[in-house]
Amino acid sequence: MQQLNNLSARIAVYQESIKAAVDRVIASGWLVLGPEVKRFEQQFAAYLGARHCVGVANGTEAIELALKALGIDSGDRVATVANAGAYTTTALLAIGAEPHYIDVDIDTHVTTLADVRVAIEAGVKAVVVTHLYGLAIPEIAEIAALCAARNVPLIEDCAQAHGAAVGGKRVGSFGDISSFSFYPTKNLGALGDGGAVVTNKDELADKVLALRQYGWASKYTVKVAGGRNSRLDEMQAAILSEFLPGLDEANGRRREIAAYYSSQIKHAGIALPKEGAFNYVAHLYVVRTAHRDALREHLRTLNIASDVHYPIPDYRQPVFGERFSGVQLANTDRLAQEILTLPCYPEMTDAEVSGVVAAVNGWRA
Repeated sequence: MQQLNNLSARIAVYQESIKAAVDRVIASGWLVLGPEVKRFEQQFAAYLGARHCVGVANGTEAIELALKALGIDSGDRVATVANAGAYTTTALLAIGAEPHYIDVDIDTHVTTLADVRVAIEAGVKAVVVTHLYGLAIPEIAEIAALCAARNVPLIEDCAQAHGAAVGGKRVGSFGDISSFSFYPTKNLGALGDGGAVVTNKDELADKVLALRQYGWASKYTVKVAGGRNSRLDEMQAAILSEFLPGLDEANGRRREIAAYYSSQIKHAGIALPKEGAFNYVAHLYVVRTAHRDALREHLRTLNIASDVHYPIPDYRQPVFGERFSGVQLANTDRLAQEILTLPCYPEMTDAEVSGVVAAVNGWRA
C-alpha cells in the first residue's frame, strides 16, 4: 500500500538522533519549559528571521493565544478562510469571537489581497491568513502592508508552510504574529503534538509567554487574563531541534516530487497545483477534478492512498446549524467538491513517485 505519508520512514532516518535527544532530556530531569524549549525557540526564531518564538502545546492553541495577545475578545469579528480544516474557526470560537469568512483563489487555494481588502472594509477586528498546503500566499507582503496601513492586526497561520518564503523572506515574519503546528505530519513535525507563536514584537511575545502558562507574571501570580496551560514539552522541543537542520533539504525533496508530478501527470480531467519554485514547500500535493470520488476509488484499487484536505467548508460544519446559511463563497465551495491529495513526503522513493503518476495517468474519468 502506498501511504499518504510514512512517518516510520522519517523516524528511521533520525532514529539515532531521536534517541540521543530523548536520553538528553531524561538525564537532565527537566521535562517542562526547560533548556530544550529555550534552545528550540531560539533556533526556530533565527531560522525564520524573527525576534521571538514561544513554544506552545499545539498549532490550534497557537492561533488562540496569538488572537488573545492581540486583544481579540468575545464578539469581535475576525476574517479567516474556510478551506483550511476549521482550526482557526476552532480558536475563534474558543474565545467567543465571530468568524468572518473570506474566499480564496481557485488556482492557488489561498486568499488574495482583494479578499482581505473587502474584509477590512467590512470592519473586521483582525485578519488571519493561511499559507495552505505549503504554499506561501503570493500576495502576503501586500496583505501585510495593507493591514498595517489600516491598523488591522495580521496573523499568519503557517501550520503547513514551515520554510516557505516570498522574496527571500520566510512566512511567519510578515504579519504582526504567526502560528505554527508541529503535528507529526507537518514539514517540521514532532513525535507528538506541539506548536509555536512567532512575532517580531516584544510586547506580543511577552503576552504569549504569560498566556501559555496560566497568565502568570511570575510563579503563582496571575496577571494576564485568558491564560491556559499550553506548553511545548522538553522532549518534543529536543526532537524538533534535531529535525530543524534537515528541514530545507526535506522541503527540497518535497518540491522535487511535486515538480515531477506537475511535469508527468498528463490527464485532461485533472487540474494540477499552481505553485512557485520557492514559495511552495509541498506540504500537500493537491489536484482538482470534477470526478474526485471516482479518481480516489481508482487509486484505492491500485493500493494508493489519497485524502481530501478539506471536504467541508467551515461555515457548512454541522456544529453551526443555520448560523452561516447565508455565506456563499463560490471558490471555497467548489474546491471542497473537487480537491484530492496525492502522496508527497520526503522519504518517497523515485519508484513510488513514478507509481503514483502511472496510476493517475491510467485513470479513465
